[in-house]
Amino acid sequence: MSFFTMSVLLGILHLASGQFPRACANSESLLSKECCPQWPEDGSSCGELSGRGSCREILLSDAPLGPQFPFTGVDDREDWPAVFYNRTCQCLGNFMGFHCGECKFGFAGPNCTERRLQVRRDIFRISAREKNKFLAYLNLAKHTTSRDFVIATGTYAQMNNGSNPMFRNINLYDLFVWMHYYVSRDTLLGGSSVWRDIDFAHEAPGFLPWHRLFLLLWEHEIQKITGDENFTVPYWDWRDAEGCDICTDEYMGGRHPTNPNLLSPASFFASWQVGNGKREEELLYAQMLGTEMLDPGQLR
Repeated sequence: MSFFTMSVLLGILHLASGQFPRACANSESLLSKECCPQWPEDGSSCGELSGRGSCREILLSDAPLGPQFPFTGVDDREDWPAVFYNRTCQCLGNFMGFHCGECKFGFAGPNCTERRLQVRRDIFRISAREKNKFLAYLNLAKHTTSRDFVIATGTYAQMNNGSNPMFRNINLYDLFVWMHYYVSRDTLLGGSSVWRDIDFAHEAPGFLPWHRLFLLLWEHEIQKITGDENFTVPYWDWRDAEGCDICTDEYMGGRHPTNPNLLSPASFFASWQVGNGKREEELLYAQMLGTEMLDPGQLR
């Protein structure tokens, strides 16, 4: 890798906070290839009247792709998000977001000028109350439809180059599951053919920065739905762990006593459904892949 992984990383920054803003998941935006929504506070595109940003052509690198991806023009993720949009909000100063309506990480206040220190703690060193709040926030995210973002249920070609938008709602937790899957899935070559020797988020120099940004965005979205600006995602320090000491019912869930493929029924997460538990959800994922069905384990 390459440059390709970094182009996807930078693409997330272009549409910062998510993959497909709801405001741009329509034929008008897709056909014009422009995703520059109005900032509700001043009614201008990208908050331009308030000096937050402006609608501009995306900047793409002309660096050659790595040899592990011998294709051009076959993957929607190439030069992300250029296949879908070539004009997006370019935010100024400490502003970010798909309409420049939010503050960059580490900043707060009406004009994003206040520094904000976020402390992330070892999950085994937080109190029972803090741990229960963390689990409750995850559960809320799992059961709250994303207000700002949707997911694609087809490729750009399947959308008839934008004239037939194919998107659907998704809960906030699964939005980030989908984003992780979308960036790391195989390349679709048409029909049932896929190119498996590529991963735009792993096995390359982009691994650390991509996942760092991914977790910051996830943390930020949970802060928004809970109204808890001080919430931070705790970390698991597994350097000296001899096993998965977080895989207990008190934390992320132990193993089912009779079925090794399931969580313990006593786990907080045992009742969670994959893809809302609906067969049509699985078919939507399969539709993205042509004939390749997504392993439900990838959605957990």
